[in-house]
Amino acid sequence: MCGIVGYVGQRDCVEFLVQGLRRLEYRGYDSSGLAVLSTPVQMTVVKAAGRIDQMVKRLTTQPARGSTGIAHTRWATHGPATDENAHPHLGGNSTVAVCHNGVIENFRPLRERLEALGYRFRSATDTEVIAHLIANQLEKELADRATLDSATLDSTADQAESDLVDIEPYVEAVRATLPLLRGTYGLAVVFPAVPDLIIAAKLGSPLVVGVGEHEHFLASDASPLVGRVNKIVDIDDHEMVILRPDSLRVITRDHGDRTADVRTLDLQATDVDKAGFEHFMLKEIHEQPETLRNTMRGRLSLEDATAHFGGLNLTPNQLRSVRRIVLTGCGTSWHAGLVGEYLIEEFARIPVEVEYASELRYRNPPLDEGTLVFAITQSGETADTLAALREMKRMGHMTLAISNVVGSSIAKEAGGGIYLHAGPEIGVASTKAFTSQCVALSMLALYFGRMRHLSHAQGTRIIEHLQALPGHVEQALKTDADVRRIAAKYADCRTFLYLGRQFNFPTALEGALKLKEISYLHAEGYPAAEMKHGPIALVDEQTPSVFLVPHGAVFDKVMSNMEEIKARGGPVIAITCEGGSRAADLADDVIVIPTVEDFLQPIVSIIPLQLLAYHIAVLRGCDVDKPRNLAKSVTVE
Repeated sequence: MCGIVGYVGQRDCVEFLVQGLRRLEYRGYDSSGLAVLSTPVQMTVVKAAGRIDQMVKRLTTQPARGSTGIAHTRWATHGPATDENAHPHLGGNSTVAVCHNGVIENFRPLRERLEALGYRFRSATDTEVIAHLIANQLEKELADRATLDSATLDSTADQAESDLVDIEPYVEAVRATLPLLRGTYGLAVVFPAVPDLIIAAKLGSPLVVGVGEHEHFLASDASPLVGRVNKIVDIDDHEMVILRPDSLRVITRDHGDRTADVRTLDLQATDVDKAGFEHFMLKEIHEQPETLRNTMRGRLSLEDATAHFGGLNLTPNQLRSVRRIVLTGCGTSWHAGLVGEYLIEEFARIPVEVEYASELRYRNPPLDEGTLVFAITQSGETADTLAALREMKRMGHMTLAISNVVGSSIAKEAGGGIYLHAGPEIGVASTKAFTSQCVALSMLALYFGRMRHLSHAQGTRIIEHLQALPGHVEQALKTDADVRRIAAKYADCRTFLYLGRQFNFPTALEGALKLKEISYLHAEGYPAAEMKHGPIALVDEQTPSVFLVPHGAVFDKVMSNMEEIKARGGPVIAITCEGGSRAADLADDVIVIPTVEDFLQPIVSIIPLQLLAYHIAVLRGCDVDKPRNLAKSVTVE
């Protein structure tokens, strides 16, 4: 949930640390801080509650210079957003500094034990426990190393003496601490006594290393590394990485050292900047025609009238043996799963269940042999989804994933899967990932359908509609001016209802979520027919109802529901398609989108809902890309 960056090399590190934190601010923005090492042995720690600019201001009066450093931007779990609770945290007599992403579930008994040993705590965080544990272990390790020159611990030691420091006690201090921690962590650890060393460790919280010339970088994801390096190494769970300017060592929990698997960083600078848009969210909304093309590229075959996936890692016989599919995810990914349920059952006639990952991980559902579990995730690091996937895998079920991040924990844990290729999504409120997930699920439904009963002609027709989809999304984006006008009309309302049926019921849920996330307004999504089973009690002249009424089998039914709202004085915003004159005559405001097949309506219909949420949030003065209390990647339970 938080963001970590680090650098060890030959250049001054502060500029990279600050820029890296800005690129990771979507992961947490309650507070930030850094620790920079220099020689003679010295550590400068600067941190502040609030956005990164608050910490940067302090750097003007507390300058930090050095060629090794770690930094952190926090999303609070234990303790409020204060200077004291900001990372890095110091252990012992400032012999160690630690940045941490994750949650240590047993921090209270560990804290009590350390307090009994005389360690003084200055924060309310679970992270400070890690710092003191490492300091305690280091004290023991140094006491056991009679050959260690005590001069290297003296505050006046010069660089030549530091180069002679045996780093093994520091490595062992971290290694001995990790088994004591119960929970999740991504750790960056530095020691003033060894100013050219960073130790990182991972369990359930992402970390990646950038490999440069006589320098190494560390980050929670690859975005801070863009423009710095083109080679990266993913850190796996239960691994430690020892970083020095000219060396990279990976230590596994069970098998000792392993060779670092270096891969090419395939991001560009344009992937992590706003490209002239006011906000990342607006940029990502407008990227959707291209991201949909990227998700489909190379995966549709008109010759075979089906989709092809290179990473499912299941044989045709295994896939034909699938008798039930469970789709699991959280938030927006769960909504995409609901779309997938309609798609797969419609095209492939396979029973589908959609489960909240946070519930599935603790349930014991009666899943038969032949059940395939698909985890859906943008980041590939969502803690609940990862835990649910592991539990289903432990029970012997086939597991696959739909993810947007290559090398993520869920992508590695699953038996195979589908990458979205949507590019980095920086805005906290997911937009392009949702539509790419829906397209991936459409192709998956086609794939299973062609394995069973869909004819070649039916498959060809589906592919033709999918290939035309990016153009329809481009047309839907042209509603922006109409949506902005409607947003201004309703921005002061406090409650919104979102109503749709069939494929557009999940769209209603997703539209309501977008509004809640970034404008802080109450919004609820319902199947339109369920409105009269309770939600209609909310209807008044200050409660707009957003109806999804494109043409389809249930058009007349949804129109009847709209009539019921109008009869009670409720304002109606209708999302309809060309030729939808009946909806236009009845609604107070109309947004016209292109006509597409039912199964693609969620992808086109969500565009004006994303824009509506965006413009209302801007008009209300909300921080669109970094909404309060939210972070992009939920890596804690």
